[in-house]
Amino acid sequence: MKPPTVPRRRAAVIVLFVLAAVLGLTHPAALAAPRSAPRAAALDLRDAATSAKPLDLENPRQNFLRNSVGGLFLHWGLRTAPAHTDCAAWEKDVTNGGWSPDYWVKEAQKLHTQYLVLASFHSRLGYARAWPSKIPGSCSTKRDFLGELITAAKAKGLKVILYMTDDPQWHAEGGHEWLDSAAYSAYKGKNVDLTTRDGFGQFSYDNFFEVMDRYPDLGGFWIDNDNAYWESNNLYAQIYQKRPNYTLSNNNEDTPIMDMISNEQKTGMTPAYDYPQAVYTAQPRLTEADFKLPSTGAWWYDGSDPSVDKMLTLGRLVTNAGSSVKALMAETAQVNGKFPANQAAFNTFANSYLAPIWESLHGTEGGGYMYGGLKPGFWNDGAHGVTTIAKTDPNRQYIHVLTPPSTGTLRVRDNGYRIASVTNLRTGAAVSWSQSGGVLTLTGLGNWDPYDTVFKVTAAGRQGILSGVKVSASASAGGHPGSAAGDGDYRTYWDSNKTLPVDLTFDLGSAKKVQYLGLNQREDSVAYARSDTEQSARIKDYKVYLSADGSTWGSPVKTGQLPSRRGIQGIDLTAASARYVRLEVDSTWAASTDTTRYQRLRIDEAWVGTSYATPAKRGQS
Repeated sequence: MKPPTVPRRRAAVIVLFVLAAVLGLTHPAALAAPRSAPRAAALDLRDAATSAKPLDLENPRQNFLRNSVGGLFLHWGLRTAPAHTDCAAWEKDVTNGGWSPDYWVKEAQKLHTQYLVLASFHSRLGYARAWPSKIPGSCSTKRDFLGELITAAKAKGLKVILYMTDDPQWHAEGGHEWLDSAAYSAYKGKNVDLTTRDGFGQFSYDNFFEVMDRYPDLGGFWIDNDNAYWESNNLYAQIYQKRPNYTLSNNNEDTPIMDMISNEQKTGMTPAYDYPQAVYTAQPRLTEADFKLPSTGAWWYDGSDPSVDKMLTLGRLVTNAGSSVKALMAETAQVNGKFPANQAAFNTFANSYLAPIWESLHGTEGGGYMYGGLKPGFWNDGAHGVTTIAKTDPNRQYIHVLTPPSTGTLRVRDNGYRIASVTNLRTGAAVSWSQSGGVLTLTGLGNWDPYDTVFKVTAAGRQGILSGVKVSASASAGGHPGSAAGDGDYRTYWDSNKTLPVDLTFDLGSAKKVQYLGLNQREDSVAYARSDTEQSARIKDYKVYLSADGSTWGSPVKTGQLPSRRGIQGIDLTAASARYVRLEVDSTWAASTDTTRYQRLRIDEAWVGTSYATPAKRGQS
């Protein structure tokens, strides 16, 4: 496994450096001082340090990641079996074994990924630098493996991201000392102990700049934990200044200055493949799921050839795409770069399997969240899956059935879309369907694909969703008023300021029929109770009231409990007429032991449906 996450030292001064750096990105002259002399600026940190919305949220440098479905993660270094302790001997065996960058690029293309992450400078892989370095301190090759890979990937339209660690704790892993403090100390002209976090921070800091100088076409850095030396020396802001096209990703912590957070190997979900249930960062924050393809063994090649679970792996890939989460799939390259037989076979299988359904994964966003689309998740009769929606055409959508229903019928909430046609994407065959009561029903189904049955759904716009509704709340956190839940902008949200019970009131402007409420809760917490200290910050018990004047409410017209699940939730009503609608939230799912999420409630968007959508065409029979 990769080293465990190390607790951060987030002193206020460090936050100040980071925020000053981000805010100064559009003014290079005001950016960080030279590496050895970082300087701070006077900033108002009242909300910035705790804001759930990262600064510089959708920078153009992120476009290649946002347009990606996933990447290939390559853990490959000195401790790849058979382990080497001599850098020259390792390099010789790599070259004599026939290592070729084109092989990795082709395997990445088979997996239908758009980027590669090379993890050789890894704390448990011997801190090997697979490029010529003038900085002594750990293994460095004479052959430029990194440069060759960048060039080969660029020729095929892919990018390479370099893994960087801050962690010296495994410096003697396997009984060998991998770091050379004496050589680095001589190079720096002062005593530096690389086995300490500060010393290693200096060494790795220098390597960031050497890499930036050498590789302008690198895609960016994938950083496994932070280092106080980096932060106090304004490293990240300097990276953005020197290489504006680089992206920065951080493993397991949502650090605002980073472009992306990666969630490492989460398990315990039901279904097991539904990785996004464990993701705790809200869109449009770039989020990545990082998981191994080998069913057992280390993150790097340990001499074994474990199987690859097709259902688990494909399920993770598809459910991630169905949540706009990037899938970083780790494979264990051998010393010569080749993958063990089972992983190589899976790549070949994935190439042919994904091609016929690729339009449903690439160029799409996750459906049923902030981008619109049919409702994903748990459907009828044990069925489960996700939906995707085309970025360029909201009327082109896809239903991915990963766990089929026990019957030949599938029912999916339509979220107000008028359905025009449904076909099986793999076969092109028309599918029998009907639409009523807010539900799209597919019938006569069978011959389910063992991993992902995909239905292509063509819609003709949305119907019955009321516009111009004014939304207010009985309690709100600063900067996140109730009106944000009805402004049509999914980048803003209402925060109840941990107040329960709490009301969200809709003013329709005049009396109108009220058929249902639609709720898109913010996806910034897990959706299953992993422990008492990590539970869902979603609505549990609720009541709905109607009023003609906004003063007299009477008894609730609907009481109930929403499931602790991701995606859009609908509350169906009796189609009575009213000008005002009030949603009272009495409890949320998080327990009092979960101090972060207890009583927390955030809603991206909420709306009133005055009628259910009607089909644009008659369903197939």
